[in-house]
Amino acid sequence: MKPQQGKRVPAIIFVFAIVVATAAIGTRAEAQNYPWCALYDDGDEGKNCGFTTLEQCQADVSGIGGFCQLNNTYKPPAAAASSRQRAAKHHARKNS
Repeated sequence: MKPQQGKRVPAIIFVFAIVVATAAIGTRAEAQNYPWCALYDDGDEGKNCGFTTLEQCQADVSGIGGFCQLNNTYKPPAAAASSRQRAAKHHARKNS
């Protein structure tokens, strides 16, 4: 019986590897979801939408050429969006 036990260990490892690989394949890739994009003047139309602030973006393009613009595909997290809406409503009531 011992020879079969030795074959079981590699089989279990193989099944585990298949499960892990399947889980990794099942996760979808998502685009960077940050509010600011750097567009580089490098001739390749390079773009990096990985900046949370305008200052971060400007620091990145400083000295290498390019400019920053708002990411038109940015979608803030639901919690952040609702807290901003509450703050805007509170600010509007306060100034009325």
